[in-house]
Amino acid sequence: MAPMGATAQTAFQAKPTAADPHRYQTGFGNRFASEAIPNVLPKGRNVPQKVKYDLYSEQLNGAAVVTARDSIRHVWMYRLRPSAAHGQMSPSDENPLIESYFSRANDRVESVASQEVWDPLPLLEGDDDDDDDDESGGTDFVSGMRTIGGQGDPSLREGLAIHVYSANRSMANSAFCNNDGDFLILPQHGRLQIQTELGWLMVRPGELAVIQAGIRFRILLPDGPVRGYVQEIFGAHYHLPELGPVGSNGMALERDFESPVASFDVDESRWRMTYKLAGSLHACEQNHTPFDVVAWHGNLVPYKYDVEKFVNMANANKDQADPTIYCVLAAKSKTAAVSMTDFLVFTKKWITAEDTFRPPYYHRNMSTEVMGLLRGQHGGGGHRLTGGGLSYVASYMPHGETYETWKEASTKHLRSIVMGEETVAFMFHISVPLYLTKWALRGDGGRLRQKRLPEQWDGMKAHFLDHLDEVEADLQAAGLPTLADGMKR
Repeated sequence: MAPMGATAQTAFQAKPTAADPHRYQTGFGNRFASEAIPNVLPKGRNVPQKVKYDLYSEQLNGAAVVTARDSIRHVWMYRLRPSAAHGQMSPSDENPLIESYFSRANDRVESVASQEVWDPLPLLEGDDDDDDDDESGGTDFVSGMRTIGGQGDPSLREGLAIHVYSANRSMANSAFCNNDGDFLILPQHGRLQIQTELGWLMVRPGELAVIQAGIRFRILLPDGPVRGYVQEIFGAHYHLPELGPVGSNGMALERDFESPVASFDVDESRWRMTYKLAGSLHACEQNHTPFDVVAWHGNLVPYKYDVEKFVNMANANKDQADPTIYCVLAAKSKTAAVSMTDFLVFTKKWITAEDTFRPPYYHRNMSTEVMGLLRGQHGGGGHRLTGGGLSYVASYMPHGETYETWKEASTKHLRSIVMGEETVAFMFHISVPLYLTKWALRGDGGRLRQKRLPEQWDGMKAHFLDHLDEVEADLQAAGLPTLADGMKR
């Protein structure tokens, strides 16, 4: 049966477009309420003796029950059947290339000091026309994920993982639930039609979607084969970064985040549910759809965001701002005031700074940098990313632009320019070292690794040596020992 959805409209709903047929509630971190049939939500209580239409009350908690009020994350659902109504749970081997444990004790991962770059996963052949009844062949979102690397342990609710995906089949009569952490999904090629328990999201390249731990979902492919990125965080939720001296406005605006409205299916066919728990996949079957929530309220709600709505900020007259000024979302670590990960976006912006080296300066960073490209062109640090590709720089390892780029940027006439006009790039700015999977280094992913050329730095010149006479004169004029004096000693 076709899904039933809410028809009520408010001034705070995003309305359908040609590319996205769904309505959304807007805001970040809100306590939303939505019902697909009027007057289903209980008034003044959560668990009445009898819910309208004999629906079942069910709460999903995304935080400890006893916690600070501003840390509570939960949602109340009123559904045709409770989630507990399912068959026997069994281990699943659906995708052995999803990795969740990152330590020296795991022989499937290793630490890597060298800078790495991967070309994109190939697009899989096939043309899924979003037919919900087709389960023949192909690779869906869950079986098409591949882990690049990560840090930590989901059973300790600490750390994260970086995945890429390539798929050519919709999830028909199958759904997935990640009990280990929140997914931040970034499509690079092809839209994702995401059905969640709380309603629908249509997510196109250039948008992100966040689906929190414990929420069941499936992904359909309205445009055929897809490709993209996933950052998974264990034991934390994404939040907006503090604005500090920026003040009240700028960066990602709360009202640009969009969450679904209630929508439910009446479907008593056979469904397969796959759960990821403590790094392992488990599956069961049930004789009804998991997407049967008629009404809900709470703040543990999936959302999407168009990264091109980001309000860029930069130094206007001189010098460079730290790249974290481009932060859209962050996730807390267990170290006070230190993010576990910052999600940065690089979109169209004006560069106006005078007498300033404009490319990224040479640096060594406590954080691990993982960068991807959604659209356009990006080159830096001696490599070039293509759409769907990924780069990695380890914690504290030195990196920066080529000698040729440095020469040009050091001598060119500066004027105000628009940068990144057709480009959308992003970075996971991760405050801990990562372990990379052996799949990424030597498996199928290893075949996508770009060959690094250490000799690219051999031609780098120390131009200081061209100014030794000038240096000697300046030292002598200042009454300081000259270089020649130092050599005599």
